[in-house]
Amino acid sequence: MYVMLKYIVKKVLIGIPIILGVTVILFAIMHSLPGDPIELIIGTTGRVSPERIEQLRKAWGLDQPLYIQYFYWLAHFLQGDFGTSFAFHQPVSKLIVERIPYTLMLMLTSLVLAYILGIPLGMIAALRRGSWIDCFVISFATFFYSMPSFWLGLMLILVFGLYLGWFPISGYTGPSSLVLPCITLTLPEVAVIARLVRSEVLEVLREDYVRAALAKGLPFRIVLYRHVLRNAIIPAVVLFFLYLPWTFGGAVVVETVFAWPGMGRLLYQALLLQDYPVIQAIVFIITVLVVVCNAIGDIVAAILDPRIRLEETSR
Repeated sequence: MYVMLKYIVKKVLIGIPIILGVTVILFAIMHSLPGDPIELIIGTTGRVSPERIEQLRKAWGLDQPLYIQYFYWLAHFLQGDFGTSFAFHQPVSKLIVERIPYTLMLMLTSLVLAYILGIPLGMIAALRRGSWIDCFVISFATFFYSMPSFWLGLMLILVFGLYLGWFPISGYTGPSSLVLPCITLTLPEVAVIARLVRSEVLEVLREDYVRAALAKGLPFRIVLYRHVLRNAIIPAVVLFFLYLPWTFGGAVVVETVFAWPGMGRLLYQALLLQDYPVIQAIVFIITVLVVVCNAIGDIVAAILDPRIRLEETSR
């Protein structure tokens, strides 16, 4: 128990400076981009006097030095105040609360489906190594992992949305709207999980304790589920937590292609308008999600694999 608590505290202490460092880098990059967000916003509304522009810049604190703007933003951010969107003229927290359920719906559905399909495919391919099934799984994984998500999404829209008319192609109008963007996210994830499970099963099958269990006369089915699958599934379980932030970030392209009303599309719109508060808030959430999910993945791996706990004890 003490070893696990020490391990968790170490992961938390490592994550805090990483998050703070990302906020500094992000803030500097956003403010080094060409263009003025005030001019970009008012450029579509007509002519505005220079005095009004200066009033807006002062009201949003853009007339202050960058380090003052950063600390001002960080102080409010830690209090739960993400600021006000330059482009949408709404609190950033309200925009995120409105969009995040759609992103979570898309992200979690695709991950669950990816594991439901990927784990059996990987196991079957490993148990039928060298057969046509194995070749099919490897080809499937290579094809969809290499395919750009925006191209896959456009092809699904073209075939199942425009030609066949089976599913909606834009926005969210009901559960059927989830099908095409979910498939676009799920297929590459299935490919990765299937290849990972296949390689892990093949590796575990070569272990001495598996050969000893088979030599003792245990049925192969029992050995497969009690020994092989139990150990081979650990990397896939850890990958689930590592995939959460990746799926969250990868949803930017998919949500933009399908006009999905989630945080990914909000981030894309904010980037076009140089809406600093929205960009900083969303990227900060992704950063925290990456750090937290990596820590949870390491902790889960330590719980499932006693060898990691032994390594921590010996240090």
